Amino acid sequence: MSVYRLELPVSREEVERLRVGDVVYITGVVVTARDQTHRRLIRLLESGEKPPIDLEGLAVYHCGPVVRREGDEWRVVAAGPTTSYRMGMLVPRLVELSGARLVIGKGGLPDEAADALSRVGGVYLAYPGGAGALAASRVRRVLGVYWLEELGVPEAMWVFEVRDFGPLTVAIDARGGNLYREVRRRVEENRVRVREEAARIAEELVGES
Repeated sequence: MSVYRLELPVSREEVERLRVGDVVYITGVVVTARDQTHRRLIRLLESGEKPPIDLEGLAVYHCGPVVRREGDEWRVVAAGPTTSYRMGMLVPRLVELSGARLVIGKGGLPDEAADALSRVGGVYLAYPGGAGALAASRVRRVLGVYWLEELGVPEAMWVFEVRDFGPLTVAIDARGGNLYREVRRRVEENRVRVREEAARIAEELVGES
């Protein structure tokens, strides 16, 4: 396991150094996106329009933040991750069109999304659940918010300037490494082993009776 501190935007070469299990801290611009923002960004990019912010080399964070208005500024109270699987079918198209290199969330992504990250040289970074206050403490300021009136606070696209945002664990890397697939493989191997052992013990008991 290695620890990396990345300055955004990142290049494909920087991202391809990361391996499953590495720990990452990022500094720079992070954009929040849940279902509705994914769809809106995809529509804009497919139509040839520019999104409000260029996502090339940036991080898309699956997050519906808790924010508070203080005068003319926004303060982030909590910014824990949203379960990424619900955005899973939207992630491939978004990363392919936008050039975003990092996707942050919790719970993993479908295989199609993991494969898309490999094609574009991107990674999925898992942020620990239940650490929303910690995440908020790493947000230096809110640079902007888009589609707030139409989508509401959780679904709007928030643009954060972060410093040492993390710890983030590389759960899917750019070369096809996938922590979730590995866990599923080990679980299946253990399940088969336990069944075989149970069958063996049952046969021995029958033979002794």
